[in-house]
Amino acid sequence: MLSSCSIRRVGGCYFSRRWLSSQNDIPIYSTKEPLVDRKSVFVAHVAQVQNVDQVRVVRARLLENKKIAKATHNIMAYRIISGNQILERGDDDGETAAGGRLLHLLQMANVENVMVIVSRWFGGTQLGADRFRDINKCAQVALKECGHIKGKHQ
Repeated sequence: MLSSCSIRRVGGCYFSRRWLSSQNDIPIYSTKEPLVDRKSVFVAHVAQVQNVDQVRVVRARLLENKKIAKATHNIMAYRIISGNQILERGDDDGETAAGGRLLHLLQMANVENVMVIVSRWFGGTQLGADRFRDINKCAQVALKECGHIKGKHQ
């Protein structure tokens, strides 16, 4: 996970002080346990964000970690409510259609002002459509651990 920085546990999530900056005090949470499927490893990172600039800051901070930067894919989605607008986007990072599916999870869970990045390290075996299940499951676990998914989704 985020072995090169100091990590402490807050509730069900791990919290890394290293990823905080003085201007953008944005905590980033990572799943307690990676999801492993046929040697592919998935880890989700969740942050509460208020604007697209914060999304960029969080992504850049995560990619400062060499292990995360070397992931085969860092699939991202965010959903921000700003006034009467909903700003949302999914990014595949080369994992075809994964960003849109991750965004769909955020939409279905009706989360607000949250971004999630799922890092995947390829294990040598093609997972086919199962990879989408794994990506969304990993993200869903992280969102639940951090209290962003409530109601029927919990």
